[in-house]
Amino acid sequence: QVTLVESGGDLVQPGGSLRLSCAAYGIIFSISNMGWYRQAPGKQREVVATIKSEDTTNYADSVKDRFTISRDNNLNRVYLQMNNLKPEDTAVYYCHAEGLATTLPRSWAEYWGQGTQVTVSS
Repeated sequence: QVTLVESGGDLVQPGGSLRLSCAAYGIIFSISNMGWYRQAPGKQREVVATIKSEDTTNYADSVKDRFTISRDNNLNRVYLQMNNLKPEDTAVYYCHAEGLATTLPRSWAEYWGQGTQVTVSS
């Protein structure tokens, strides 16, 4: 069974920083494509940043130059460093994976974590 567990969400003042972490279990992490999405109240879920197995990254225009996605294939973790946070960054942040489970039967599938709340407010 594939499980993604996010952590690091918090209440932070505008201009502050947070680092989100996602631990992945039951997935062949090194070949998985990972990403962070967010969903604000009343809005659709949107992509924030993605990192492919070969370390290619992509960012939403709204977070470029402020957020950095990275991965550690030894720890099966993906991170999102968020700097210069703004009130409009307030949302539930979800970890996303595309990959193969470590157990049979294996098929390329998508998986989601439960989310972690980030609130940016003074």
